[in-house]
Amino acid sequence: MSDRESEAWFLAQLKPNSHQIAQRNLVRQGFGVFLPMVEETRRRNGRFERRISPLFPGYIFVAFDPAQGHWRAVNSTMGITRLVSIGTGPAAVPVSLVEGLRARCDASGLVLPESALAVGDAVRVTSGPFADFVATVEGIEPDRRVALLIDLMGQRTRVSIPQDAVRHA
Repeated sequence: MSDRESEAWFLAQLKPNSHQIAQRNLVRQGFGVFLPMVEETRRRNGRFERRISPLFPGYIFVAFDPAQGHWRAVNSTMGITRLVSIGTGPAAVPVSLVEGLRARCDASGLVLPESALAVGDAVRVTSGPFADFVATVEGIEPDRRVALLIDLMGQRTRVSIPQDAVRHA
């Protein structure tokens, strides 16, 4: 059995705004790292800004073999507060959870938008000026935009938004 096969996934708590520092230092030390990221739109100073941020703010997945004992180095890594533990040792995260998350991400760790939208589907808008509205898909445009019918003030209004800004309701 190789070293990678005996590794398990664990969760480490990050210091505030230190996910990039922690990821860089953990990789440099030879640990396996997974930090799922999500693209989100936020309103700031009256303008909409898109930014990429961690899916689980404050946490990063770290892979290592707990039997080797060098896992204690994670606690002293710059950007890390501590490993999430139960009792005296770190608590392992189910491999199926990490594999499921990795399957929904691209190579850089960015969570891919849900696919398979169809005309007539009920969706929830996740970002932008219509965030949290439930709408009906009217059409899917080739430039990765979706035409939606939103009920505004008792009237059905057609809007076109990016496909990654909607989720199935």
